[in-house]
Amino acid sequence: MQHSCSFVITESSQVGAARRGTVALAVLLGFNDTKQGEIALIVTELATNLLYHAVHGELFMRAIAAQDAVGIEIVAVDKGPGMANVSQCLRDGYSTAGTSGNGLGAIARLSHTLEIYSLPAGGTILLTRLWAKPVSFLPPPVSLEHGVINRPKPDQEVCGDSWAVAHLSERSLFFLADGLGHGPDAALASHEAVDAFQKHTAKRPKEILEVVHAALSGTRGAAAAVAEVNFAKQEVCYAGIGNIVGTVVLPEQHYHMVSHNGIVGHDVRKVQEFSYKWEPHGLLVLHSDGLSSRWQIDRYPGLIVRHPGLIAGVLYRDFQRDTDDATVLVACAFGGSKTV
Repeated sequence: MQHSCSFVITESSQVGAARRGTVALAVLLGFNDTKQGEIALIVTELATNLLYHAVHGELFMRAIAAQDAVGIEIVAVDKGPGMANVSQCLRDGYSTAGTSGNGLGAIARLSHTLEIYSLPAGGTILLTRLWAKPVSFLPPPVSLEHGVINRPKPDQEVCGDSWAVAHLSERSLFFLADGLGHGPDAALASHEAVDAFQKHTAKRPKEILEVVHAALSGTRGAAAAVAEVNFAKQEVCYAGIGNIVGTVVLPEQHYHMVSHNGIVGHDVRKVQEFSYKWEPHGLLVLHSDGLSSRWQIDRYPGLIVRHPGLIAGVLYRDFQRDTDDATVLVACAFGGSKTV
């Protein structure tokens, strides 16, 4: 299962909670003492910035992997005033809040990857990645980078949504399950769905959903969807049951992918695959009904070519519903570098 945690940052005690939670994740993943200290510093700076600048700030952490290495990705989401000049804000000594102004500069120096998307009066999304040990990244095989925001309903301890990704020869699979309702029973259903998906990634999306349907018969059930991006065919093959929203965004057009009604594990009358055009610069978005489906990527200048983690953060921030669990999974081709 995915190792992840999230924290709302609205008062000072939550800074320490976020730091302790992220360091605990780092320990679990095998980060040494020095790396743990660097992560603690980054989270403290990010959380403090959210306290000073965000109207509503949140931090999301998840385990990531590349080749034989593991790491942590941290996404900071805020609805604050945004940055008029990101490069200026990264310079040591620059501050708009009366602080020393060294926080963002320190984060940039310690991060392997740093991505920032900010608009004046439009808030900021910051993504940073750190690895447990040095990684020599080789040119990746044909695949897509992905970003995820996943959080439970505000009054719940666990999230009823679960997700998974599998990169295979000439194709990548993306899976999202939303357990019926919320809380531990919803989480159990979605976890069972992910387990079934991960055991059957060689199958087609329709076949995977049929396997997941059988696996969830003893649970409360879920909505679920599988999207397969086939690079050789330049198409997306999609199968969905329930209210998972799947969208393909291309430079000149976009498609809302079709799901059938039903509850996986209980009431599925028909599982059907649909195929959609794919292009190398395409964007795939899957999200649960914890987000409104009324988002439009075009309203955010330049966002479509940014890191998928930033895109997921923007969509979550501006279209989340606080009455349910919320997950948004975004995939696209992205080179990856320390950039803003």
